[in-house]
Amino acid sequence: MAFLTETFNVNELPVGNTNNFEPLPAGWYTATISQSELKDTKAGNGQYIKLRYDITGPTHQGRVVFGNLNIKNANLKAEEIGRQQLGEIMRALGLITVADTDQLIGGQIGIKLIIKDDAQYGASNEVKGFKSMTGSVAPSAASFAAPVSAPIKLDKAAPPWAKK
Repeated sequence: MAFLTETFNVNELPVGNTNNFEPLPAGWYTATISQSELKDTKAGNGQYIKLRYDITGPTHQGRVVFGNLNIKNANLKAEEIGRQQLGEIMRALGLITVADTDQLIGGQIGIKLIIKDDAQYGASNEVKGFKSMTGSVAPSAASFAAPVSAPIKLDKAAPPWAKK
């Protein structure tokens, strides 16, 4: 037995998370990507990016949703979908390139949630869409290329500053 140094009264203790793990209603939410890490698949023959989205609004602030993006997978369709989702996230965040999962952390993004019913785990949220919070999209790589212009024709009769 260990005696506490004080007596605790339940009515004086703060109320914390009520451990509400019910899925959020389907729809669009604003979120911040607070964690992002590269993980190996269970089978060991692929990789995925595990993301944590902290909901910031318009309702259910403080709730958390997780999502995975398959970037290397034996199932080529799963890999294609994961890479498309990564592209959507990058465009929504205004990122041209990503070489480190930490580049995604802190990004403000709109996420579309659906409710998925799983025979083993029951109902849960799944992230099915992404959109920019600013309404802008990442510029294409072509927009960073040197501009192409028509060749300049020079009048050899007089220098350009002398023309009227």
